[in-house]
Amino acid sequence: MDDCQLLCEAARSGDVDKLKSLIDSGADVTSFDSDGLTPLMHAAKHGQSAAVKALLDAGAPWNALSPSQLSAGDFAMESGHQEAFDILLNAGIQAELILGTIARKANENGGGDSNEQYLEDRVSFSEDKLMDSESKAVMMAWEKPLMEAHAKAVCSGGGHVLNIGFGMGLVDTAIQQYNPVSHTIVEAHPEVYERMLRTGWGKKDNVNIIFGRWQDVVSELGTYDGIFFDTYGEYYEDLREFHQYLPQLLKPEGIYSFFNGLCGGNAFFHVVYCNLVSLELKNLGYSTQLIPLPVKDCLGEEVWEGVRHRYWQLDTYYLPVCQPIEDEE
Repeated sequence: MDDCQLLCEAARSGDVDKLKSLIDSGADVTSFDSDGLTPLMHAAKHGQSAAVKALLDAGAPWNALSPSQLSAGDFAMESGHQEAFDILLNAGIQAELILGTIARKANENGGGDSNEQYLEDRVSFSEDKLMDSESKAVMMAWEKPLMEAHAKAVCSGGGHVLNIGFGMGLVDTAIQQYNPVSHTIVEAHPEVYERMLRTGWGKKDNVNIIFGRWQDVVSELGTYDGIFFDTYGEYYEDLREFHQYLPQLLKPEGIYSFFNGLCGGNAFFHVVYCNLVSLELKNLGYSTQLIPLPVKDCLGEEVWEGVRHRYWQLDTYYLPVCQPIEDEE
């Protein structure tokens, strides 16, 4: 029996002493067995929380994927092993916090703009989707109920509303139904912007369109009762950067929300990022409520015809509603 098999056997049985002995003798905790599973996946699947911790401490990757695209956290979640799940969740959050710090330092040292290529790309519109030149979906009609729920959240206080990223106009159409005092839209893609003007968005009395990347026009923005953020071609670092501006953009009683597509292809990774963004918003002074919305019925096979990347594959969408945390007297 090779070292990987021995590690997996010890992980399944929860024999931590055996695990540590194998690790000390040089066994590779990152290895996959013949089924494509790591020792950490076996420990998680069998709820062996002490073994999970020992393997993580020895450098086992929390985010390795099996052939069926499941991580150790997914196995713990599916098997209902809460303690093992919590250990893996914390490991994922801590790892991503560290990676975020590294990414910010890289950007400070001259890192490039993540969405520049998309802004130079051609996009195509159809009745039910907005696509880039590589047939990747920018926005799709199945999101309409989600966007209506986001609009309801950010418009619940009335007043002045800001949306970053127009796309197909789903959320902005929904926002208009609440007749806000002012409705500011920031859109960076030239073809999307031109289509907005062609379809009359520039003629609406309460609409103010600002063309450009939000990073470049943020100084032109005011303060708002509701803010929604949904950009394409950007990454978590861009969302994190936008959050740094919330204290100057969102009024004290305001509500903020964003399209929560973070790791929409993997249930455990999605939970990690939901927790990560909630933690980082809390550090900025905002509470985050995640409202579950079932989406399984919206996503039949026909929805993805002609689309290269299925950016959402989960049964539930967690809609974030973020508000400033009131100072305790």
